[in-house]
Amino acid sequence: GWGNGQFEYNTNRAQNASLDGEGNLAITARRERYQGNDYTSARLSTKGRFTHTYGRIEARIMLPAGRGIWPAFWMLGADVDQVGWPECGEIDIMEHRGQIPSIVRSSLHGPGYSGGQNIGREHAVGGGKLQTDFHVYAVEIEPERVRFMLDETVYFEATPDSLPSGRKWVYDHPFFIILNVAVGGSFVGPPDSSTVFPQTMKVDYVRVYARPTP
Repeated sequence: GWGNGQFEYNTNRAQNASLDGEGNLAITARRERYQGNDYTSARLSTKGRFTHTYGRIEARIMLPAGRGIWPAFWMLGADVDQVGWPECGEIDIMEHRGQIPSIVRSSLHGPGYSGGQNIGREHAVGGGKLQTDFHVYAVEIEPERVRFMLDETVYFEATPDSLPSGRKWVYDHPFFIILNVAVGGSFVGPPDSSTVFPQTMKVDYVRVYARPTP
């Protein structure tokens, strides 16, 4: 996991990441003993292949369900290997606690406001539809503004003034995209006997739009 106490072993096997025959990418968490871990899953990243600075990044996703299931659609600064985290910046477009079917969270992590001290907001959608229907999760990144949306509803917007006093705005350089399903960890807690496996996050598409040049 990404330093958050997650239980899964991320593999490159088709059992954990594949096309589902209906045009969707399927990222699947499984309960199985593998490489010393009790769960497997996958994390897909564009690191070293594709980065983007300003514009709109969106994905149409159906979320998995269950206690301890932690799907995410997020971005890391492409300079992570040079400056480390959180100095590189992290943009969490969507994180979800599988045991709370109606809520997603978006947040920013940077130097002095990372981990549990991130700046972010939760957004609720009634009826548990996040886990039974596809929804479009999006971020729009501008030179001094980051805006988060679910199905075109803006529910969180951050600017340099949103940061704790004296903290640095680190969203002005290239980022790469990550899609993953974690099992357990600080955000969701462990799975329990109520958690059904396997659990799959379905991704219909990921789209990136460049910001028009003024």
